[in-house]
Amino acid sequence: MAHILTNAHRGRVILLVSLITAGFVGLGVRLVDIQVYQHDKHSAHALDNTRRKVIHASRRGDILDSRGTVLATSRIAKTVCADPSLIGTNQLLVARAIAPILGVEVNGLAKRMQRRVYTDAAGRQREDKHVVLKRKVLLEDWQQITNALANLDFGMDVKSLPRKERLRYYNVKYRSVFSERVDSQLRVYPSGNLGAHVLGFVGVRDPGSAKVPMEGLEGKHGIEMMLDSVLEGVRGWRETETDRGRREVVAYRGYDIKSRDGMNAVLTLDANIQYIAEKALEKLCAKHTPASACVVVVNPNTGAILALANRPTFNPNTPGESTADNRRNRVVTDMYEPGSTFKIVAVSGALNDGVVRLSDRFDCENGRYYFAGRVLRDHHGYDQLTVEEIITKSSNIGTAKVAMRMGGERLHRYISQLGFGAKTGVSLPGEISGLLHPYKNWNKLSISRIPMGHEIAATPIQLTMAMSAVANGGRLMRPMLVDKLTDRDGNTVVQYKAAEIRKVIRDEAAVQMVEALITVVSPNGTARQAWLENYQVAGKTGTAQKPSKTRRGYDPGKYFASFIGFLPARKPELCIGVFVDEPHNGYYGGVVAGPAFKEIAEKTANYLGIEPTVPVKSLAEPKSELARR
Repeated sequence: MAHILTNAHRGRVILLVSLITAGFVGLGVRLVDIQVYQHDKHSAHALDNTRRKVIHASRRGDILDSRGTVLATSRIAKTVCADPSLIGTNQLLVARAIAPILGVEVNGLAKRMQRRVYTDAAGRQREDKHVVLKRKVLLEDWQQITNALANLDFGMDVKSLPRKERLRYYNVKYRSVFSERVDSQLRVYPSGNLGAHVLGFVGVRDPGSAKVPMEGLEGKHGIEMMLDSVLEGVRGWRETETDRGRREVVAYRGYDIKSRDGMNAVLTLDANIQYIAEKALEKLCAKHTPASACVVVVNPNTGAILALANRPTFNPNTPGESTADNRRNRVVTDMYEPGSTFKIVAVSGALNDGVVRLSDRFDCENGRYYFAGRVLRDHHGYDQLTVEEIITKSSNIGTAKVAMRMGGERLHRYISQLGFGAKTGVSLPGEISGLLHPYKNWNKLSISRIPMGHEIAATPIQLTMAMSAVANGGRLMRPMLVDKLTDRDGNTVVQYKAAEIRKVIRDEAAVQMVEALITVVSPNGTARQAWLENYQVAGKTGTAQKPSKTRRGYDPGKYFASFIGFLPARKPELCIGVFVDEPHNGYYGGVVAGPAFKEIAEKTANYLGIEPTVPVKSLAEPKSELARR
């Protein structure tokens, strides 16, 4: 019996030893698996628990006008948050202290700071300790918030309370409301909607697959978009190790890379000229209530854009409050049949090729000309007109006959050479190339219709640059909007220069064309309302019916009115284009756009100190003639 018991005991011992041995062998195998085969995985996990990457945001560069006026700038901003678990039952007290600074309603803020419990992905109950109260809070406002919380009055002597109770009130004052570690930026446009379509606006940059969530600014329109990478700068970062309480252990600090601020963009735009242009545009819109209107002011010699304005417009500080239609920059994104402003192309080309002279006469058929089975009309019946008078009176028939003498192929070449049918290269997003059909696709009527601005579509910037080419002696310039890039200390990093695309018209032909355009702004011309007392002006009016979107032909009563002029005529420093879509209370280019041109030209010339070119006395008689008309 004892022998049997001894054997049973021995069996149990052997089983126990076997189980212990198997357990140690399994544990050893598991340790080898973890420490050897899964070393990289668990090592990385351990580092994730103790290592932190802190992002140093780069400051977005400023946008300035040509005289240093700040048009767009960035201000450091905070994201203000709250930990409801530390506020306890003091939500209303805290809300009353900080709601006026945040610009929010007290009761609503107090409700957001109430304690909330939620269930996480693993099904565990957790308390929300991070509630965002407001983003984009300026640094000075954040300082006011911390001061207001530090001075909270709980209606009792906190210092006399037990230590645990004192700590609870301390947390309410100094820990319950906090800002996120990574500062954000608030993009500010000090002048509101001034130059809005040039500047554009910013939005929040999508962090993509970045492991570290961060908030950045991204250009969404205008210069903000075109120069986004230049303005943004380069973010920095610091990698550190933390202890169990997630406090930074300075002794184990790793990499610390400083951020680099974005560069500043200095534009060719002049804020004062921009203001003049926008005010004139507002006055025009108040009188004629058009669907839209825009203005471009350039230096014809360099192509530098001094002002660019659109109506309707928007405020880049609050782009979300505007519509996409208001934000559209029609100067580069919309194309129109230009009408009579386009006559400068055919006549300039014919003068350049020597096929006509200003004194050559053409029969204008008393206002009705049958060609290719269709009638071409003038607004008034004219008999014989010289080439100069064809421009003065804006004769469709006379311009068509000049183009016919030159020939369709050469006309097409000059249209293309003056920049139509191609993008100008201006530093603005959304530019279109307009519409210029290949010469092989022209029909029999094209040679009579295209010279007067039909069967073709152009953008306002294309038309303004083409007129500038006539004004400056025949050189087509690339429109220039960015003058230079500077660092935060104002040192020039990149300087841009004026760029001539090509020489299109000979100097002699350009001079003749200018002389013809001077007559347009005279008592006998179509732009009498663009006349200036102290400066000789040259330019061309345009009044085009709008093509119908629903049927063939044109919509009755819908017009695109324009005037593009330059001054001083024989030594130009300004070229100004005014374009009005579907005006009311008048529709002729000279009547609708002419007065706005005059206001912009007169005020801008005085502001720039351009020397008068015509003595006042010599204009007294035409002025009285103007009054009679």
